Amino acid sequence: MLADKMVFMADLREKHQQELENLTLTTQPFKTIKLFILGVIQYLKRSVLYLLAKGGWLMLSCTVVAALGILLVTIDGPHEKHLEELSEYFRFGLWWVALGVASSIGLGSGLHTFVLYLGPHIALFTIKAMQCGRVDLKSAPYDTIQLKRGPSWLDKDCDEFGPPLFSSSEGSRVPLSSILPQVQLEAILWGVGTALGELPPYFISRAASISGSRLDAMDEFDDSSTESDGVVPNPLFDLAGIMCGQFGVPFWKFFLATLIGKAIIKTHIQTVFIISVCNNQLLDWIENELIWVLSLVPGFAPVLPSLVAKLHTMRAKYLKPQQPSSHIKVKKWDFSFASVWNTIVWLMLMNFFVKIVTDTAQRYLKKQQDKEIAALTNNSSASRQSSIEVQSDGFTSFSHHRSPENRILQQVLIQKLV
Repeated sequence: MLADKMVFMADLREKHQQELENLTLTTQPFKTIKLFILGVIQYLKRSVLYLLAKGGWLMLSCTVVAALGILLVTIDGPHEKHLEELSEYFRFGLWWVALGVASSIGLGSGLHTFVLYLGPHIALFTIKAMQCGRVDLKSAPYDTIQLKRGPSWLDKDCDEFGPPLFSSSEGSRVPLSSILPQVQLEAILWGVGTALGELPPYFISRAASISGSRLDAMDEFDDSSTESDGVVPNPLFDLAGIMCGQFGVPFWKFFLATLIGKAIIKTHIQTVFIISVCNNQLLDWIENELIWVLSLVPGFAPVLPSLVAKLHTMRAKYLKPQQPSSHIKVKKWDFSFASVWNTIVWLMLMNFFVKIVTDTAQRYLKKQQDKEIAALTNNSSASRQSSIEVQSDGFTSFSHHRSPENRILQQVLIQKLV
């Protein structure tokens, strides 16, 4: 009987594993979407109940702030322009923080938004500052790349900003210290988002450590190391967050260290590198080193002056300020690099969304399967316990009419049954 139950449980687990593997948007789209919605509802329900139980003052404060915001939006007055400015700053901050979260969430296999958004934004601003010879290009700090719109300074002619403020004999030379503050705020916000994206592995590991259960995040890490889905993950820091949560590192100690490392140190290293490359400072150093190396090669020394002069001419032509656009309208080809790039970005976003939906649906189904197995195990244990009690009662009734030797034999048999 016990062997049959073990075989049944093994078959059931194998069936559950097969159901999890088949639960994708391509094979079972309707079931996947249904379980995704149920999983989101369950998560929101738990969050609301937790806030109601632990954060009554927080809920009250949020309600008061929301009511005040609705009141200010519905009433006309001179405060409207300030609200509009505040909403611009809010969208600006939310955009870059969300990009940072999307970049770091998911064991390092998330959307690499630095390569897609922040890096190109810093590069474009640096090149524009080099072309125009000044850094006061933004109309406001939030004048950056955002959803469905680009910065206002990108398509403007340099004459609209005024004469160059930084110039030299070789053209515009904008120092790094002048460009960095202009792109520093969005870089730091993006870094804050990456730090926030590291918190889910920490909380999952911390909860599993407290409850003493097996850590699902470690299973996810093991699966990501064996699967080849075209993504290049960077799970090392997520693994550090998992280990910190597993060993009980305090939250503020972990988060502040993560925040300093990602929002201050890492983002500034990346930003300074891109500015140095686009500002020719790093290129000049590489050029000087190459000239020195090539000058030591026999036969290259006479050719170097003309070669360097041609390279300088090409660079000056590239960094030359844009001429004012004429009034003649030219029909542009719609199939541009921007359209191709936007298509790639949207495909990556769709892939990221599909992964989130599939993972959420599979996690919800896994929890339901665990509940089913736990219920069957409990029922089996209860039936076995009741059978033992019945047999024990029989032995007890029998012992009332037997000798002390029979009572000892009864106890031994009961222990064997247990």
